[in-house]
Amino acid sequence: MTAPPEVPWEALAGDPATMARYEAKVYRGGGPDAHHWWLGAISDSGHGKLRAGSRPAGTSRVVSAHVLGWAIHHGAGALRDGIVVRHTCDESSCQNPNHWLVGERLQNIADYAARRGLTGHALADVRGAAGRAVAVRDAILAAKPGTEAAAIAAALAAGHPSGEHQDSLW
Repeated sequence: MTAPPEVPWEALAGDPATMARYEAKVYRGGGPDAHHWWLGAISDSGHGKLRAGSRPAGTSRVVSAHVLGWAIHHGAGALRDGIVVRHTCDESSCQNPNHWLVGERLQNIADYAARRGLTGHALADVRGAAGRAVAVRDAILAAKPGTEAAAIAAALAAGHPSGEHQDSLW
């Protein structure tokens, strides 16, 4: 069995068609410090997914949106074996480049373990990461213009039936 080909992050991040597809799927309604929500396909881990690249160029891949976003906004140099793009906000579908940092998989696992049980926290959502991301995406897409913030708040609150809320720790 052969290993899958390495993802050509630099080529994907520099491809205008890929960048346009990525940008078309990001909702930035809350300003530069707010979450930038993914509006496309969502994986079972709650991360955005996108077909990037092109078949004729041999770069076509389905990739995690936040990793592609990292390559677009911060460059692909840090993306190597063993390195993951971590969400400091703990929202798996968030596309705000200011909410990401790179690190090792074990750091990401430790972050999750430390915060998943906090009452009202994003990682404690009863729907899981994918259910939370889908609920927010669907709420934004269904909202009338100008009502997205309320729709997002309702979608987030629905994941915590107790009504508890915990702000991000970062």
